[in-house]
Amino acid sequence: MRALNIAASGMQAQQLNVDVISHNIANMNTTAYKRQRAEFQDMLYQNLERPGSTSSASGSILPLGIQLGVGVRADAVGRITEQGGINSTLNPYDMAINGRGFFQITLPSGQTAYTRAGNMAVNADGNVVTADGYLLEPAIAVPNEAVGVQITRDGIVEVTLAGQVEPQQIGQIEIATFINPAGLEAIGDNLYLETPASGAANVGQPGQPGFGTLMQGFLELSNVNAVEEISALIVAQRAYEMNARVITAADEMLQSTTQLR
Repeated sequence: MRALNIAASGMQAQQLNVDVISHNIANMNTTAYKRQRAEFQDMLYQNLERPGSTSSASGSILPLGIQLGVGVRADAVGRITEQGGINSTLNPYDMAINGRGFFQITLPSGQTAYTRAGNMAVNADGNVVTADGYLLEPAIAVPNEAVGVQITRDGIVEVTLAGQVEPQQIGQIEIATFINPAGLEAIGDNLYLETPASGAANVGQPGQPGFGTLMQGFLELSNVNAVEEISALIVAQRAYEMNARVITAADEMLQSTTQLR
């Protein structure tokens, strides 16, 4: 009775699907969150009669054969990296990347992480940091006497000092792109790490060919679509129920077999 194991694998697959969908819904309001999608593939087939094998001494060939699948398994949980909406915050340290690219963040370990979340702030030393206090890379230090901060579309950071009219440039923000951003490793806190699947980071200034531009006073929203996620949740729930019905049917067939006399 293969149906029991096949349906059980289907229930496990749909449980993973529901887990992924619930994670997307939970992060609907997370800054720059990228929704995920569970992907599946059919499992190894049992060849009772291999297609194309010889069926007689005269050389007749089986046109179809008999191949029985043994269920489904999770292949990957991919990340959809399409850009989310842009929302105005009027906070001078908030930045959104319009187009390709990631902000570079220096972790306490010295490792470089990457993020699309531009909800920045300044710490007690005047350095631009993330909400967790991690330094933006390259480091940008805002002087204490600064009365205004301007960030251009190409990442130039300028400050207006008290008693001065002309702004002064204090740094240049650089962003990184990847050939396969879906291959980045998510470590939480809106941060990603480079992996062999993502490829090496290509660092450049915003606005250069292949790089997005910066928008000061804006934040990128999550790219989760509530209607799509709820629809996918309903489909996954129904698929789970149908697999459960198969297990019930297989159990009833086994019960009938045990009652044979």
